[in-house]
This record gives sequence, structure tokens and C-alpha cells, in this order.
Amino acid sequence: MDPQFLPEGVDLERPNAARIYDWALGGTANWAVDREFGEQLVRTFPLIRSLARANRAFLGRAVRHCAENGVRQFLDLGSGVPTVGNVHEIANEVDDDSRCVYVDNEPVAVAHAKILLEKSGDPARHAVIAGDLRDADGIWESAFDTGVLDPAKPVALLTVAVLHFVPGPELATVVARYRKLLPAGSFYVLSHVTMSDVEGDELEQVQSVVKQYEQSSTPASFRDREEILGFFGDFDLVAPGLVPVGAWRLDDARSPTLSCTIGGVARKPAL
Repeated sequence: MDPQFLPEGVDLERPNAARIYDWALGGTANWAVDREFGEQLVRTFPLIRSLARANRAFLGRAVRHCAENGVRQFLDLGSGVPTVGNVHEIANEVDDDSRCVYVDNEPVAVAHAKILLEKSGDPARHAVIAGDLRDADGIWESAFDTGVLDPAKPVALLTVAVLHFVPGPELATVVARYRKLLPAGSFYVLSHVTMSDVEGDELEQVQSVVKQYEQSSTPASFRDREEILGFFGDFDLVAPGLVPVGAWRLDDARSPTLSCTIGGVARKPAL
């Protein structure tokens, strides 16, 4: 990454989750403060980069599932820094008329998404907006104001590896609002860190990682499996349900099946 490229509003005093995730996936949209923090995480949790890749692979499989089952519009909340296997690229493999709006509140993530879409996107089908996912109505309005998404058609809403960076019980109300806004037949995709069913060394390591994130601009929060399951509301979970991301419709035997990050996909019932 060009070291002279510094989007307005970037906090270089503390590491940031979007940039750390980019580093874990082998990207270049990160700075020394993020890389140093990432190396500390590896010393605490040696499999953290493998887990990041497993989560990214889960995203790809989930997007492909949505597209192959008739939903070709995607709203990716907390989309992060673009890297290998971006949502619009995966969806395009299924249908080259698919549509995607990326949303993030991190300036580097937004700036790099704009650059990516200028190079390889279609302004009629792809867009990125800056915003806080907690403002459900504002995000929804801004996403449709881009003209990219058709309000008459189902949408796949994605919150992959982001909700654990949004603290507080009020998040359930926010997610419920998104569920209500989604048209019938839409999908909801999520993954989230948890301590439920996590034991031994993995539990100790994940607890240490979450504590380390307190030093960053994006501290992480645990939620138990039942609370995470509650984010799906009355949507119909697709098989195999809410499971470790490396085990969701696994197509790569090398993916780790650590229990600390779980994910699932659910569909809003037809009216």
C-alpha cells in the first residue's frame, strides 16, 4: 500500500479491527500499529490467521448460497477492507447482474472499497457508503439511495465478523429493525465470536485475544450462542444451522473447525 495514501479520519494511534483483519488475511491496507498488534495476537492465539481465513471462506460460501438460491442483492455491513473473495466478486460468479452495497465506518475500509469498485466494479451495480450499522434506518435509506439495490426484490444482509465489535444489549433491537426492513425471501448471514462450547486452550487463548482488543479502537465483546442465535429472530435457519464457520457447508478439509467463531444463514419467510 502506498504509505502516502492516508484517508481522512484514520486513527493511527490505535490498531483497528478492519485493518487487523486485513493484515490477518495477508492484505496491505494496514499500518505498523495494526501489524504489531496482529503479531501480538499470533503469539497469544497461533491459529488466528487460519481462523480469519476460515471466516472469509464462510463468507464466500454463504454469498454463493444466497446467489444460487435466487437472492442477487447484497448489503454488507461492516464490510471491512477489500481483500480476496469480495462479496460482489463472488456474487458475480453466479450472476453477472448481481448487486452489492458495502458499508463500513472505518475510513481505510471505505476508501479502499471505493478504489476497488472504481477499478473492477460497475457503478450501476456496486457502491460503498460510510456509516454506523447501529443506525439501521439511516443505513437502509442510504443504501437504497445509491440506486444499486431494488427495494422490490429480496436482499442478503451480511454482518460477518462485525457484531462482536458492537457492544451492548441494544444491538438486538438494531438487528431486529434490519430484519423487519428486509423484504420477504431475503437472507441474513452472520458470524460472531463466542465462548459457548469453547474449552481448554482455545478458550484461554480467545479470552486473552478479546482482552488484547481492549487496547484497540474496536474492543470486542463475547456473546453466548443463544444470544447470537437470537439475532436471526423468526427467520428460517438453513442447514447446518449455527455452527463453527469452518464447518458451515465445508468445502475445504483444511479449514479449522475451532468453536470460537460461529456462523449461519437464515431466510425471511415468505408473506
